[in-house]
Amino acid sequence: MLPRKSIIPEEFVLPVITPGLVRKPRFRDRPQKARFITKSGACNLAHKNIREQGRFLQDVFTTLVDLKWRYTLVIFTMSFLCSWLLFAMVWWLVAFGHGDLNPNRMGIDPCVTNVKSFTSAFLFSIEVQVTIGFGGRMMTEQCPTAITVLIVQNIAGLIINAVMLGCIFMKTAQAHRRAETLIFSRHAVIAVRNNKLCFMFRVGDLRKSMIIGASVRMQVVKKTTTPEGEVIPIHQIDVHTENPIECSNIFLVAPLIISHTIDKTSPLYDLSFNDLLDSNLEIIVILEGVVETTGITTQARTSYMPEEIQWGHRFVPIVTEEDGVYSVDYSKFGNTAKVAAPRCSARELDEKPSILIQALQKSELSHQNSLRKRNNSMRRNNSMRRNNSMRRNNSSLMVPKVQFLTPDGSQNVPET
Repeated sequence: MLPRKSIIPEEFVLPVITPGLVRKPRFRDRPQKARFITKSGACNLAHKNIREQGRFLQDVFTTLVDLKWRYTLVIFTMSFLCSWLLFAMVWWLVAFGHGDLNPNRMGIDPCVTNVKSFTSAFLFSIEVQVTIGFGGRMMTEQCPTAITVLIVQNIAGLIINAVMLGCIFMKTAQAHRRAETLIFSRHAVIAVRNNKLCFMFRVGDLRKSMIIGASVRMQVVKKTTTPEGEVIPIHQIDVHTENPIECSNIFLVAPLIISHTIDKTSPLYDLSFNDLLDSNLEIIVILEGVVETTGITTQARTSYMPEEIQWGHRFVPIVTEEDGVYSVDYSKFGNTAKVAAPRCSARELDEKPSILIQALQKSELSHQNSLRKRNNSMRRNNSMRRNNSMRRNNSSLMVPKVQFLTPDGSQNVPET
């Protein structure tokens, strides 16, 4: 039987029903906030309208070190080429003034032997500055001017070598290269530690060579407005950190969890879980220390935005003891586990300590329930395995039926 057609045409029904089926998004996309320090540690800051560019030339060495590699290599090559060409011109003028370029001049010793053109003067300039000494061109005692030029070129060559080689060495041994192996956890956590709300993150070193005198500093950067109406776009507030050891420095031989207790002196004292999501703060972490192998001070940086802070989580342990050696599993470096933590601010927690007790009781009850469910499931699985094994054993103990044939061809089945 054919389906009954509707009285109202379909082209009039669908346009009315379809818009009602489309669900509107419950949450709007939050505009991405610019961060002061990127996750890799670079400063997200652009310098514009710098009028006094000559200040960079007053510190030429630092300017050369800060340049990119392609510019540094171009300057390195051009400095030697220009110096060779400059002194080649000087040697050619010395030979021209002494008359060494005249082929008809005989019986007078030249200033430099075998310098008959600009090409030979250029080759002699290279031999003098890099002390090659092929033996085909050499100076004589006839020209005091040539001796003076020789001394000046040697001194200039030593200065260029020292500056350029020092620049290359400093670029290859820069402090931020060592910071590439100093890692931070991608997310920070806020959880209860010693009955206090604490902000925690993990830091580690991938190399076996240690960082001597390592120290960790924290700052909260946010936009604030003073009572006078002055707007401070980058207001930096120092945050006290509690190191795992009672010292101003940390012993970074294994990954450590750096903790900050949210107390009355903390800028996070009035922040609850909901306030944190709507805040515009940025927490900057700075790790400083001296590289053991080179003695150069290095610095590693990172930052945590509100969406990168996990409330009610705790870092999982990654250091274990295996065969008398401590082993670190870096695959779990940033892993966290959910724990019970009140979602109120630290101020409310200090005013009402019962909130923490209730949260811990709820967490204990949920933990007991999960353990009870796990035990019941384990018992059920064990009973099912036991029943299956008993059935398997019973089936193996059954005696098979044997049939015998009599001489007359009939079958005889013995009784079991």
